[in-house]
Amino acid sequence: MSFPSVARVEKKSLRLDDEMRFIRSWFEKPLATGAVMPSGRALARTMANYVDPNSTGPVIELGPGTGPVTEALVTRGVDPARLVLVEFNPTFCALLRTRYPEATIVQGDAYRLRSLLGPLVRDPAAAMVSGLPLMTKPMRTRLRLFADAMHFLAKSAPFIQFTYAVVPPIPRAFDAVSAEGSDVIWLNLPPARVWVYRGH
Repeated sequence: MSFPSVARVEKKSLRLDDEMRFIRSWFEKPLATGAVMPSGRALARTMANYVDPNSTGPVIELGPGTGPVTEALVTRGVDPARLVLVEFNPTFCALLRTRYPEATIVQGDAYRLRSLLGPLVRDPAAAMVSGLPLMTKPMRTRLRLFADAMHFLAKSAPFIQFTYAVVPPIPRAFDAVSAEGSDVIWLNLPPARVWVYRGH
């Protein structure tokens, strides 16, 4: 009979702890947290796969929560020192600082991106990965966030956003922006899709 390794048991225990933190946070502020559970590994991996680890410039993550997508980015080969993690929840920020001490953790409202990151991000970003609950926000707020994201991104760098909705969180009717949707990720709970936007 084979037994699971200590590392595997510890990782599973960490995931359960993260899920409990997420559930507690969702009950306290459901619209701010957006999801009952952290992103599953399949969704996190899909989002990370759109980021080129050999690119230059910072990789900005909006709403990392407990860090499942952050972990996928690091596993993909993104240097943690390049990561700029923008998180509103102070408990999640403390957790991220412990897990990713080399990353830049910014506690604040990602929907005020320019004022939040303006003094920090000097070089064009190689990618922006968003776990924000965009569909809970009015379209005007989503478009403002998207415009701010384009301001920080290098030309053709991806803005990567997941959604549980059938429709894209940002409309595709932009002349200077291309949009690409992934297949539905059925292994996530609930099933999700990733949208990638690039400016020309």
